[in-house]
Amino acid sequence: MYLYRRNKRRPDCFLLCMVVVLCVTLLSGCSIVTRVKYELTGSVETWEELAAEEGYASSVEEYYYDNLSEKLHGAYRELYVHLMRNEDSGEFLTAVSVEEFWEVYYAVLADHPEIFWMDTSAQVEESGLTGTVVGYQFSVTVEADERDAMRTELEAAADACIAQIPAGASDYEKIKCVYEYIIDTTEYDSDSIDSQNIQSVLLYHSSVCAGYSRAFQYILHRLGLFCTYVTGTIVDGGDHGWNMVRITETEQSEETVAGIPAIWAEEAYYYVDVTWGDPVFAGSVGDYDMESTINYNYLCCTEYDLFKTHIPDGDIPLPECTSDAYDYYKLNGYYYESFDRDTIYQALMESVWENQNHIVMKFGSEEAYETAQNELFEENLLSDAGQYLMRQNGVSTWNYRYHTDDIFYLITIYWN
Repeated sequence: MYLYRRNKRRPDCFLLCMVVVLCVTLLSGCSIVTRVKYELTGSVETWEELAAEEGYASSVEEYYYDNLSEKLHGAYRELYVHLMRNEDSGEFLTAVSVEEFWEVYYAVLADHPEIFWMDTSAQVEESGLTGTVVGYQFSVTVEADERDAMRTELEAAADACIAQIPAGASDYEKIKCVYEYIIDTTEYDSDSIDSQNIQSVLLYHSSVCAGYSRAFQYILHRLGLFCTYVTGTIVDGGDHGWNMVRITETEQSEETVAGIPAIWAEEAYYYVDVTWGDPVFAGSVGDYDMESTINYNYLCCTEYDLFKTHIPDGDIPLPECTSDAYDYYKLNGYYYESFDRDTIYQALMESVWENQNHIVMKFGSEEAYETAQNELFEENLLSDAGQYLMRQNGVSTWNYRYHTDDIFYLITIYWN
């Protein structure tokens, strides 16, 4: 019997450890290793059919499954059935190598955040004769007899979030509400309990990126929306996890089919990083606490913006995320494709007239962004707003604070 260990890093120190036990059948020795196998029986011929028969047919779109090679689909569904049956150890029937088992194992967990009891390690047995996996044993954080009760708690916690979404909300509005809810109710803490799973966010309200992203995915699945989990690294180093969502827009066309107006539909993919939306990463500007302000840069953003700081690990192909139709700043009138002095002046004055505590401006190009910085902070474009604030507050001096974001071409000015 031969043992070896392999580690694979995952977001926020997520180590998925696989211990492989090599079982050699001794064809010329004194003994032969025998195994008792269970088999698919009756009219059931595939693990897909068995999953449906036992009520384990998946109700969500499985992005990782869809992007596996077809020959691994059976292994994926077998593993999914074992997990849903709470079979934390047992024999594995589908013929796959250790590397393929690893690929399938991660795919199942990436597609199914509702499998909340898995720890970060697994042990498998490999046949020395065939080179395929013949058995497995998982490390878990929640024992089998406790899972139904925790599942009920998790569903109730997710539904509490969903209950706050206004009736008739669009898909984007639902995504935004879940984004805000998780940020508002969760503290980022690298020492959080069970931080790789959804209970860290929904029950314990303390997590890291894996927990944030999986909880976001879990709630969106309950809303019937597409959401998948993406892993990679950040530019400054370190593993990280975030999400990809899809929004479908429908519109009635002027054209008709058999006298009935045709329905036009278009779908696009967007990235969401709930973790980096948490203002804990924003810090402060002077004595202004930015940690009270949600960061919307990472809500339905494009790959152009996200990939400046995030690097996908390439485990699965990703569709283009190039649409900025749901850019938060565009939707809320904070976006300026180019710099126009009169337009920015008017925006500044309206902000102080309406007694806002800050104004945020996003620009469509680096040139416009740099011009805005120069005009605002070097050429006294802020002077009239400052004079108005001094009159309003009965003071003879005025100090403003500002924050610039060179990645998103964003300028935020704090009046108070």
